[in-house]
Amino acid sequence: MIVDDDVYIGNMLEEVLIKEGYAVSRAYSGTEAILFLSGNKPDLALLDLMLPGLSGEEVLQKMKYIPTIVISAKIDVNDKVNVLLGGAVDYMTKPFDTKELLARIAVRLRDKKTSDGAATLIFDDIVVDTLSHSVTVADHDVHLTKTEYAILKMLILNRARVITKSDMLDSISSDTPDCTESSLKIHVGNLRKKLKAVSDKDYIESVWGIGFKLKTE
Repeated sequence: MIVDDDVYIGNMLEEVLIKEGYAVSRAYSGTEAILFLSGNKPDLALLDLMLPGLSGEEVLQKMKYIPTIVISAKIDVNDKVNVLLGGAVDYMTKPFDTKELLARIAVRLRDKKTSDGAATLIFDDIVVDTLSHSVTVADHDVHLTKTEYAILKMLILNRARVITKSDMLDSISSDTPDCTESSLKIHVGNLRKKLKAVSDKDYIESVWGIGFKLKTE
């Protein structure tokens, strides 16, 4: 996905990416990008910061689970630091070399495939087989509902941070339409009980007012 109001740069990027075999979508403003993201999840985004409507920084907050490379004319170090800390995976300053950009895109998509496409996810003594959708804890089978499985998988893939309730709902809603804001806490509670029943460990902690995370200590 290309998010840039500069038609010339956007057209150039689209042409280069299509030649490399990528499917490309476009947005010309921050507002248009948010509208597109409400029904689509691109594998990677190229995001300008100085956009009409919502700024690139505001759009970035809605792209937490999409690898995003910021491409901007802003050269101040603070701008770069802020967007990288805000969730961007990379930052390139305009003007840029297309060969370098293509290399960075390839690396980020490779990293995404490695993390998202792993057949087995492991956390502590929890093992999730993403091919069979089976879960074991300390070598004992644990039977989870579709929603519980989606929550556990998301927690393991994002083990290093707190996942907000809204982010969790956005991520799993397409696969688990039965999970709503009012029922999310119940689903997480049931998941915690099932995991704890096997090994007597509490793997999930609630961060009051924010969301949930795996206990890493």
